[in-house]
Amino acid sequence: MSYHIRKAVPLDARALAELLNEIIAVGGTTAYVHGKTADELAQRMRMPGAVWLLAEDDTGSVMGFQWIEPSPKAADVADIASFVRIGGTGLGVGSKLFTAMYKTAKYIGYRAIDAIIRADNSGGLAYYQSRGFETLKVIKNAELDDGTRVDKIWKRYDLR
Repeated sequence: MSYHIRKAVPLDARALAELLNEIIAVGGTTAYVHGKTADELAQRMRMPGAVWLLAEDDTGSVMGFQWIEPSPKAADVADIASFVRIGGTGLGVGSKLFTAMYKTAKYIGYRAIDAIIRADNSGGLAYYQSRGFETLKVIKNAELDDGTRVDKIWKRYDLR
């Protein structure tokens, strides 16, 4: 199966929210613990400096998406989030998304991309490691929105 990568727009927000909410419902692979609405995602897409990409299969179904947005820690660093449909990992969706996002982030002028991943998300850690992200530090005992505490791994990909 082939995947087409394109810029996500607010009209895509409903499909992206459905995919994300399925992942949140399963738990354990994202820091999000509460579902997101299409309106919330559409609003986030409009953030200055943010870029959202999605991967569609041959039928137009969204298989995954990824976004970058300016980091609150440094103006020339982007924070990244990546989501692939449950059952769709290992099919190259994440790889294609990151290849396109890397080029986009570099073109915009970001010098690095940061990912902060739950330490218990082995799939997410492997994904970012396989892209070449390097660990900056471990954030111990981080609190999620529901009060759950988990360690997080802060990784960075240098674009220079």
